[in-house]
Amino acid sequence: MEKKESALIQTCSFAGVKPIMMDLPYPSVRVREKNQTYANLLSIDYCGAVSEMTAITQYINNENRLSCEQCSVAKTILGIAMAEMIHLQKLGEMIFLLGGNINFTAKQQNGRQKIWTPEYLNIPDHVKKMMAADIEAEKAAINQYRMHMKKIDDEEICAVLARIIKDEEYHIMILQTLAQEM
Repeated sequence: MEKKESALIQTCSFAGVKPIMMDLPYPSVRVREKNQTYANLLSIDYCGAVSEMTAITQYINNENRLSCEQCSVAKTILGIAMAEMIHLQKLGEMIFLLGGNINFTAKQQNGRQKIWTPEYLNIPDHVKKMMAADIEAEKAAINQYRMHMKKIDDEEICAVLARIIKDEEYHIMILQTLAQEM
């Protein structure tokens, strides 16, 4: 008796997926002067519990888990993750210009440092719960950016953060639409 082998094949093509973001230019990445305090605040946005690093990883995980069964949703999630990668890159540039280090360590105001960990992720099994977790993460990011903007007296940095917030608000709208369609 001949044993027939079968293979599982990924049929969701991600060719042509682009970052999902507002169709607005980003301000130039500039800072007024080196400032370690500002670099530390941005390090939290870069790789803290609520951060671009966490968002990217959570979105990529969700996209991987959805790609075989819900290709269009997976493509949308990947597009959002790509926008978050752009945010991460902008934050990294500003941290560097401010004199900070890009080492996946969030520097707290109390002097403590915490390296990024996947423990920050919220990865529910059900698709609707995934969308809800992603929406909540976007809202938390917006709140954190706004809080940091109040502490940063540099209009160049705040302009970039305000532009990132526009993408995050757009992501919430898209995720809410996806959740309603489920």
